[in-house]
Amino acid sequence: MAIYSSLNTLVEQQIKDSFHHSQTWLDLITRLYGYSVIPLTTTDPTGQVTGFLPLCRVDSPITGKRLVALPFSDHCPLLAADDAAAHNLIDQAIRQAQEQKVKYLELRTGINDVLSKRSDLLEGNLYVRWLMPLPADSDTIWSGLRKPVQHQIKKSKKLGVQVRIAQTRKDMAEYYRLHLQTRTKKHGMPAQPQRFFFELWDAFAASGAMQLLLAEYQGTAIAGIILLASGTTVRYAYGASDEHYLNLAPNNLLIWTAITWGCTQGY
Repeated sequence: MAIYSSLNTLVEQQIKDSFHHSQTWLDLITRLYGYSVIPLTTTDPTGQVTGFLPLCRVDSPITGKRLVALPFSDHCPLLAADDAAAHNLIDQAIRQAQEQKVKYLELRTGINDVLSKRSDLLEGNLYVRWLMPLPADSDTIWSGLRKPVQHQIKKSKKLGVQVRIAQTRKDMAEYYRLHLQTRTKKHGMPAQPQRFFFELWDAFAASGAMQLLLAEYQGTAIAGIILLASGTTVRYAYGASDEHYLNLAPNNLLIWTAITWGCTQGY
């Protein structure tokens, strides 16, 4: 998109901090799922972009027609240099929803002061976003963990569970096997196609923006998590495990490994 070459300094930094606003992510979800991105923007007198809100139209037999910012993206903050630009973007989004006669407009911004003050929008609290500051020394976090959590992490190591960072694309097939066990067999929910995870690897692994951690026991992958990183934040994006090995506490060890990795990488 041409807008990425003419960003206001503040908006440019906001995009760097927001994984799901990157051009690479937008290209992935449009290529894989066939969405068309509606790029709403505001500009200043010099032509610099002072606000950016990408929308996708989703047509679902279950949830109906809706505009979403953005599908398959759990947190998409409203990118705006000031309140005026933010209100302008929201007004544009509402007009788009009205013109396209969709069932509703969904903005996954998280907490936002501008949105909270508008009477024409309703706040939804279906999801929770947890944030943890990561100091350079992970020992600070360890000392703050509850004793039962520390015990589970130590137990997992003692029982022989090992965590490694995936280095090759074929490791994603191991994760997907666990993903199907967790999402489809255990929870009875639709699973994303394997192609999604392979394309995630192809698009982000080389740059380090995506990390796949696998917990293994006696040579078998028994749990895994996918981390997505941008700016100063690393995100727990996806997780899966084989319930037959949960007694080994692999998920506890995976999360702790992710935390220590984030600390050493400066997130």
